Amino acid sequence: MKFLEKAKEEMIKAGSLAAYFAIWFCSLTFLAATDMQQTSLQPTLFGLAVIKAGLCAKFMLIAQAIFPIKVNKVYGLFRSLFKISLIYLLIVLILSCLESGIDSLVHKAGFIEGVLEFGHHSAMRILALSIVYWLIVWPYLIFCGIDITLGKLSTKELLFGSKSKA
Repeated sequence: MKFLEKAKEEMIKAGSLAAYFAIWFCSLTFLAATDMQQTSLQPTLFGLAVIKAGLCAKFMLIAQAIFPIKVNKVYGLFRSLFKISLIYLLIVLILSCLESGIDSLVHKAGFIEGVLEFGHHSAMRILALSIVYWLIVWPYLIFCGIDITLGKLSTKELLFGSKSKA
């Protein structure tokens, strides 16, 4: 029974993280579409954003499995999580780059061409992506740090209130 509970907990975590990323990526897709002054929004764009969110959630969970989140009370939440946030960012970028290569390979182009296409051959675009990815990952890590420090029940009560009547 413990295995099923752990599996359910992991599925909820993966789904929640994918939904969190999907909200971000769909919002960024909407912003990009309005910047390009598109008069009609293609649902395909949002579908791709949701797929990318699922992949990034998977990459984040892989990063968490390799480098678990630890909060050192001496350093506080922010200092404890800053270095790990950069490591997670690097893992998400590397895996996204590899995913771009694999996608290119599936579409009959070369793996290397796909990897190079990841940043549209622009270091500034990769830097911009890195900043945006970090800004998306940082609040999630802060939430995880609070959850680890206070416990799940206390975190839920802090964010959503207590179920008991006051």
